[in-house]
Amino acid sequence: MELLTDLLHTLLLTARDLIPIILLFAFFQAVVIRQPIPNYPRILVGSLYVFVGLSLFLAGLEEALFPIGKIMAAQLTDPTFLGGGAQAVNLTDWKVYGWVYVFAAAIGFSTTIAEPSLIAVAFKASEVSGGSISQTGLRITVAIGVAVGISLGAYRIISGTPLYLYILVGYIIVVIQTFFAPKTIIPLAYDSGGVTTSTVTVPVVAALGLGLSASVPGRNPAIDGFGLIAFASLFPIIAVLGYGQFAHWRATKPSHRKGVRDEI
Repeated sequence: MELLTDLLHTLLLTARDLIPIILLFAFFQAVVIRQPIPNYPRILVGSLYVFVGLSLFLAGLEEALFPIGKIMAAQLTDPTFLGGGAQAVNLTDWKVYGWVYVFAAAIGFSTTIAEPSLIAVAFKASEVSGGSISQTGLRITVAIGVAVGISLGAYRIISGTPLYLYILVGYIIVVIQTFFAPKTIIPLAYDSGGVTTSTVTVPVVAALGLGLSASVPGRNPAIDGFGLIAFASLFPIIAVLGYGQFAHWRATKPSHRKGVRDEI
């Protein structure tokens, strides 16, 4: 009964969020553009799919992904697990949390691969580039960037080092890369940083950060529990720019050009 009540509550909240968007499109179509909506029945059915699917997804996040993130963070930082069940460990030593870094990287990679926003961007990027930008390649590159970022963010929480140092150094790297990266990849790289912080990644990463900061001695969830999402936005930009630079260097290096001429 409680599950049904929560689902109905989520349906109402989703309707509240979607109705303004629908009204906005309807206003521009009827008042500004003054044209009938093409394929009206199809759009109506699609909107219903979005409403039901988004509601079920949000309900699933609350019932499954949020609790799993907190439970895993608590279990991975449990002194019994860290010490192998046989010895006391120094919980303030960042080196004993090896499995936390592995789990953070795995969570970052897997949630990014499943991110609907990234799938949409990768599909459009492949479409407009005529297939020169691979959907799978872009998604894997972005996912690797998020994995590295979340793992480093977990280290930041455990070690207690200031967040601004990581973000400052990271964006300095991004600015330097921007000067040398191919111009065609720069806008896509910056967009790739934004689409990772969406429906799948944010809830799980936020739950991981809060659970981790609550389990590590000396950490305050209100101060140290947040910031992982910033890493998830920053490092995909670095990864995509780096991939673009590597691909450009490989395509223009003398040995590669010579091999192409020999084949011709």
